[in-house]
Amino acid sequence: LRPGIRYPQRVGMVLFPTTAFSPFFSSFAAHSGIEQKHDLMYYLKGALAGGICCGITHGALTPVDVVKTRIQLEPEVYNKGMVGGFGQVIKKEGAGALLTGFTPTFIGYFIQGWFKFGGVEFFKINIAKSLGEQAAWDNRNSIYLASSAMAETIADVFLCPLEATRIRLVSNPEYASSMIGAATKMFNEQGLIGGFYSGFIPILFKQVPYTMAKFAVQGRTAEAMYAATGTTPESSGSTWNVSLSLASGVIAGVASAIISHPADTLLSKINKSGAGGSGSMMQRLGNIVAETGIIKLCTQGLGARCVMIGTLTAGQFAIFDSVMGALGASKFHFHDPSKPAH
Repeated sequence: LRPGIRYPQRVGMVLFPTTAFSPFFSSFAAHSGIEQKHDLMYYLKGALAGGICCGITHGALTPVDVVKTRIQLEPEVYNKGMVGGFGQVIKKEGAGALLTGFTPTFIGYFIQGWFKFGGVEFFKINIAKSLGEQAAWDNRNSIYLASSAMAETIADVFLCPLEATRIRLVSNPEYASSMIGAATKMFNEQGLIGGFYSGFIPILFKQVPYTMAKFAVQGRTAEAMYAATGTTPESSGSTWNVSLSLASGVIAGVASAIISHPADTLLSKINKSGAGGSGSMMQRLGNIVAETGIIKLCTQGLGARCVMIGTLTAGQFAIFDSVMGALGASKFHFHDPSKPAH
C-alpha cells in the first residue's frame, strides 16, 4: 500500500483487520501518544516488550520461587518462613539450588509474556475500537478483564509444559541435570498430556484470574494515581510514567497473588511426582484438595508469593513501558472523551 492513496474499505479489512472494527480508529489514534497507529508492528513491539519483561522478572525471582515451591510441597520440612527457607535450602543443597529451574522459567515466561502482553494490547485495543470511545471508557473494566482472560488462556498453552518441567526440577533436583533432560524423561515416562499438561487446568485457574486482576487493578490504580496528581500518561515524562507503573504494579501484584494462590499451590503439588495418587487429572486434584485442606491451600507460601508477585508485577509493568518507549511505541490508554486530550 502506498501513502496518500485511498483504498477500498474491503482491502483495508483484509490487510489490516484491526481497522475494520469501527469508524472510531482515528479518534483513538489521536490519544495514543508516540505511536499513532495500532498495526501489526505495534502488536509485535508489545509482544516483544512483554516477553522481555516477563522473562527477566520471573528469571530474576527464581530463588524466591524455589523457596515458595518447597514450602508448598514440603511444609513439614520448610516451616521457617520465606527467609528461613532460603537458609534451609542453602544448608541442605548449596546456594546453587536456588537457581534450580532457571532455564525453563526464563524461556517459559518469555513465551508467555509474548502472548500475554501482546495479546492484551491486541484484544484491548480492538474491543475498544469496536465499541467506540465513549462505550470503551464506560466499560474499560470489562475490557481489561476480557482481554487479559483471552490473552492468558492462549499464553498458558505454551507456558504449561515449561512450568511442569520447572516444578519437577525444583521438587526433585536429582530428577535430571538439565531442562532438556527433564523434559525428555517426563515425556518418556508419562507422555505428552500426562507429563506436560496434567497441570493445565490448575494453571488456567491460577494464571487467568491472576492476569485478569493484574491488568484490571494496575490499569485502574494507575488511572487513579494520574487523576490524583493531575497528570496524564501523554503529558508526563517517561520517568514519571515508569514510577507510576511501579507503584500501581505493586498493588496489582499483591491483589492478584492472593486471588490466584490456591490454584498456584495445586499446580505445584500436582506436578510433584506421585501427588494425588493415580486416576484422572480431576481425581488427583480432588485428592490433593482433600489431603491439604482449604485453609492450607490458600495460605501455604502466601507470604512468599505476595512478596514475589508484588515485586515481579511492578517490575514487569515498568520494564514493559520502558521497552515500548525504547521501541518508539506507547502503551494504549483509555481516554475519557468528556475531557480534552493532552
